[in-house]
Amino acid sequence: MLTTRTTTPHPTTRDRLLALGTPTTAAAALTGTNALYLLLVAFGNITDFATNQQFVQHVLAMDTTFQDQNLMWRSITSPVLQNTAYIAIITWETLTALILTAGTLAWWLRPHLARRLSTLGLLLMLLLFGAGFIAIGGEWFAMWQSKTWNGLDAAIRNVTLSGLALLAVNLPPRTPATTTPTPPQ
Repeated sequence: MLTTRTTTPHPTTRDRLLALGTPTTAAAALTGTNALYLLLVAFGNITDFATNQQFVQHVLAMDTTFQDQNLMWRSITSPVLQNTAYIAIITWETLTALILTAGTLAWWLRPHLARRLSTLGLLLMLLLFGAGFIAIGGEWFAMWQSKTWNGLDAAIRNVTLSGLALLAVNLPPRTPATTTPTPPQ
């Protein structure tokens, strides 16, 4: 029996470009953007330790806030505890950056792991900047009161970027459009 093979035409440049406009590509690009950002942040904090060390020390010491005695009992002035907190932040950033990098690569190499790795990394980023910087730094240590050592704007940008990426990563997968047969008349 003879079989006929239908051949599909080779994809055109237009088809290849349009293939880049998929939700999967968007999720990979947004995951990669967050990964690159956190890799640079962690690298900067490791290679220029003292700059952001001062930031963490001032926020925890609450020395540039309104000095309300009802709040100052929250301050942490121990250099050992301040440095421990800063090293924990750098460790968190580094771990998150590595997970996001793995998630970015997984979109091409291991798609079945990509969504989970990306989601994990983005959640870690949301926890760091949302819970860590906005809630704990901003509210508990009253960082919002400081004109000099206030990282809330940067934290909100990071929560926004990682939150949008998390939404894109977790969009339901698209299924090809199917046609329904027309009933006979």
